[in-house]
Amino acid sequence: MPIIKTVGLISKPNSPEAGGIVPRLLEWLHARGLGVRIDEETGFYAGGVAGIPRNEVTEGCDLVIVLGGDGTLLSAARAIGRREIPLFPVNVGGLGFLTAISRDELYPELERAFRGEHRIANRRLLNTEVQRGGQVAASFEALNDAVLTKAALARMIDLDTYVDEQFVCAYKADGLIISTPTGSTAYSLSAGGPIIFPKVEAICITPICPHMLTNRPVLVPDNSVIRVHSRGPEDSVFLTIDGQVGTPIHEGDTIVCRSSSYSLRLIRPPHQMFFDVLRQKLKWGER
Repeated sequence: MPIIKTVGLISKPNSPEAGGIVPRLLEWLHARGLGVRIDEETGFYAGGVAGIPRNEVTEGCDLVIVLGGDGTLLSAARAIGRREIPLFPVNVGGLGFLTAISRDELYPELERAFRGEHRIANRRLLNTEVQRGGQVAASFEALNDAVLTKAALARMIDLDTYVDEQFVCAYKADGLIISTPTGSTAYSLSAGGPIIFPKVEAICITPICPHMLTNRPVLVPDNSVIRVHSRGPEDSVFLTIDGQVGTPIHEGDTIVCRSSSYSLRLIRPPHQMFFDVLRQKLKWGER
């Protein structure tokens, strides 16, 4: 990892826990002669210092620290975009599958990162395009998932789904989740999808409340191209990326999902493995 000269700091809004960490953390960073770029929430916790919009924080940074839960991390990942900047996630939120560094571990793990002794997990993103009339109407990079759901007051939606030109199913359901292994512990898990080990090269297709109870989640290779054709009336379907951004889907639109050529570089505690996180977060039994 390159020498760290500039650090970005992104904080969860309305968080007393984050507010208690920020002043000391900024002092710690400045004492080491580092440049620091902060978002507006962090500026508020710092006593009213002027921050900058979150999507500008990561420009020119060598490391981005996130104080929050998985939602704040997803927002930070979107701000990083296609820049391969390591993300240092500190859990001051709730469940936190991705924000695995605790508040007690913050400074020891930062010291480790600055010495280059940290462990990085590369989490492949999911590229999603909305194709309309032969043109790309919208494009997104997702860390967790792309979700097609029915809009307000809509009935079940009809989604013709193909994998590498092979017809899979004409789903009639409340929606469809296309998730990465990282996203397998998010919405897909709630909808009955499998937990996927992060290094498994796969994409999961999970229907939401399908009309046919035999419509089950399907895993496909991560080099697959998934095409979903919406047959619903105008604006009856909505596409959501990572539960945070999205766009209405028009009648006849095709949604194309494939593994991105970009990954999020997520710093992980060296002692904490994937099944440790599952046992802790899902309250699985200990020996």
